[in-house]
This record gives sequence, C-alpha cells and structure tokens, in this order.
Amino acid sequence: MNVEHGFDHVVDVQAERRTVIAGVLMAAPIVTGLWWLIATQAPPIPNMDDPWSRLWFAIKCCCVATLFSLVLGVEMIAHYRLNTSAINPIAGVESMRMKVSRHCLQNTVEQLLIFIPGLLALAGYCTNGWSMRVLLASTVVWIVTRFAFWIGYHIAPRFRAPGMLGMVQSMIILLYVGDRFGREVGGMAGEVLVWTIFLGVEAYLVYLSFWHSSAE
Repeated sequence: MNVEHGFDHVVDVQAERRTVIAGVLMAAPIVTGLWWLIATQAPPIPNMDDPWSRLWFAIKCCCVATLFSLVLGVEMIAHYRLNTSAINPIAGVESMRMKVSRHCLQNTVEQLLIFIPGLLALAGYCTNGWSMRVLLASTVVWIVTRFAFWIGYHIAPRFRAPGMLGMVQSMIILLYVGDRFGREVGGMAGEVLVWTIFLGVEAYLVYLSFWHSSAE
C-alpha cells in the first residue's frame, strides 16, 4: 500500500487517488451538462456585434468570477481571523478550517490566472451574441466549481475533486485559443506545434508522477 506520512496522519495515496478520480468522473457529466445548457439554451447576449463590446462583456464576466470566488474567499478568512484567536496572523494558532480556507484561497488565485486570460481571448473568437453565450456558460461553471472545490475541501481534501473541473475547463479554453493562434501564425504547422509541445510536456509530467509514485 502506497502511504505518505503527513504532519498529523498517514495518507493512503492509492485510496485518495481513487476517490479523487471517482469524484471527477461523477461530476463531469453534471458540469458538462450545465455548460451545454447555458451555452445553447440561454438567450443571446444583446449588443455583441462590436468586438469591443464583446471584450467588455468578457471583462465583466471576469469581474463576476473574481467576486464570487476570490473576494468571498478573502472575506471568509477575514471573518475567521476577526472572531478567533487567529486574529494575530503570526501567533501560529490557526485552526484546520483556517488552513483549509487558506489552501482554497491560494488555489483560487492560481486558477484565476489561468481562467481570466483564456476567457478574454475566447471573446475575440466569438462573433455575435449567440456565440458569446459560451463565455457566460464558462463563467457560471467556473463559479460553481469553485464553490464545489471549497465545500468539498472542508469536508475532506479528497472531496475537492469535482471542483477541479473548473481547471479542466480553463485548460480546454486555452488549448482552443492556442490552436486558433497557432493556425493564424503558422497555418497547420503552427497548430500541430502547439499541440505537440503541450501534449509532449503533459506526457512527460505524467511519466514523472508515475515514476515518483513507483519509486516510493
């Protein structure tokens, strides 16, 4: 059995991995269905014929996503500190709930840096209010998965898995943008180059993780 010793308990890595994978697989149809429902059934976004209007809409989507993820995360930690002995940040008396919230907040900052540029670039490839619905769908999915990540993490770290689908969405958006950009710059060769570099590095990272796991 593959185990790791944490600060206060022993982690069964294989069991944790199975739970994470199962959580992602179970949540994927729900998240995909939510995205599809909004992207195809929502009314078209009005006044989206101008490229600058589409960019402005994307910026507003980014603001809403930040408000309902990063800002609420900062607020939660601030309220924890205000009402507990952790009001002194350097006293070293943070509760487990506080530590989990800090991990969630750090992850949200990281994920926003991936989500925002992709969403802004995606707006440049939309042409009207009908296609702009994909930005609305992506923003809603981002917010929902952030809540799922936060709630699951507070139950147990392994239950944060459904919230990871927000990262998958951001990666898909960036891959789409990269694909289009590669084709614009270098034609099919540029497109293939983008995919080759990304998939090559991704395969190497997967190899490293399995090699590290088997070496333990």
